[in-house]
Amino acid sequence: MPMPESDLSSISMATEDLKDMIKRELPALVRSDPTLRRFILDLTRDLYADRRETENRFERALDELRRDREEQTRKWEEQSRNWDESGKRFDRVHEEIMAQAKKFDRSIGALGARWGLQSEAAFRNALAGILEESFGVEVIHVNEYDEQGDVFGRPDQVELDVIIKNGLLLIYELKSSIDKAAMYIFERKVRFYEQRHQRKADRMIAISPMIDPKAQKVADKLGIETYSDSSEVSASQ
Repeated sequence: MPMPESDLSSISMATEDLKDMIKRELPALVRSDPTLRRFILDLTRDLYADRRETENRFERALDELRRDREEQTRKWEEQSRNWDESGKRFDRVHEEIMAQAKKFDRSIGALGARWGLQSEAAFRNALAGILEESFGVEVIHVNEYDEQGDVFGRPDQVELDVIIKNGLLLIYELKSSIDKAAMYIFERKVRFYEQRHQRKADRMIAISPMIDPKAQKVADKLGIETYSDSSEVSASQ
């Protein structure tokens, strides 16, 4: 015979009251009654892992982390070795390039120096020929020894180009480039010639396609005429 609905409702209410009472009283009972505590632990053992199983899981997790760390360390060390090897190869290539560049610079420098000297001699000879043939002047290339070292600070040969016309003395320097120091040296060459030959130069002339701005200031201060083209020079004042 089915249970009346009122009885079912009463049982449900009694069950809820029982649950509430268990929630209130059970914690204190578990703490105070070892037997009850063991009973509840045995009753619920299947719901959670025991200590040994927990420790095993923890150890497996640690082993997995350790293996991952070792693998990452191995990969990092391998990558570092690859970087080191690449760096060494790059250094070797860089050193070879720099060595070739220095060799190239030395070759270009030597070629430029030879070209500069040859060009200076060619222009000097051309200028002398033009002046002598077209203007009836005398061009003299002076090469004398400075025993006292007045020009270079030590005994050495001193070379000058001298133009003489109608009693005028012109001393000129023709170079591929003239910097500040070279301009001062030219002026000392002139004073060396004047002292040795007891004759004052009427004009000092520097001819060069490249005159440093600082050298130009020195020329202006010392009274040296400057020209960037030998064709601009006039043999008369």
